[in-house]
Amino acid sequence: MAGIGAAPETHFTLPADFAAGLGQCVASFGWLEEIIKRTIYALDRARLADDLTSEELQAWLARMGSLADDSLGTLIEQLDAAMRRHPGLRDRNKITDRLGEIRLYRNLLCHASWRPTERKTHWHPAFVSAKGEVRPVPMALDDLERIRAQTVETGGRVLRVMRATGEPGCWAGDDEA
Repeated sequence: MAGIGAAPETHFTLPADFAAGLGQCVASFGWLEEIIKRTIYALDRARLADDLTSEELQAWLARMGSLADDSLGTLIEQLDAAMRRHPGLRDRNKITDRLGEIRLYRNLLCHASWRPTERKTHWHPAFVSAKGEVRPVPMALDDLERIRAQTVETGGRVLRVMRATGEPGCWAGDDEA
């Protein structure tokens, strides 16, 4: 297995600005997951027949409810499939490709331990992917901001898909005051 730096017994505290930037990235990933779930709901809801039986509606609602536990990779696959079933949507491939890139950053940023580098402004994410890949390049606050901005921009694209359905994209808690 590839080495990822210092002994695992060593814990390093991130500088406050870097930790805040990392937290903002992680928060944007959570927001993106919610937007994807809402968009899947809206795309599927727009296609439902008006004459569903109670059992058919309950089965569909149960399927929508199961989205809450899905991983980002599964959500991306489901969103792509839902967009394929909805005619007239543009940028499906661009959205899906960008979401795939964001998923890789999400895995890295959410699961890495962080090691200092010789440059005080750069930190190395110690993480080995499922494919055995190690990120060789340290990251700086600018990298985190770029990833967060890309995530928010892509979320905006997904929101435009949701709005194109004419459905509001309801989700858990929407009916609570």
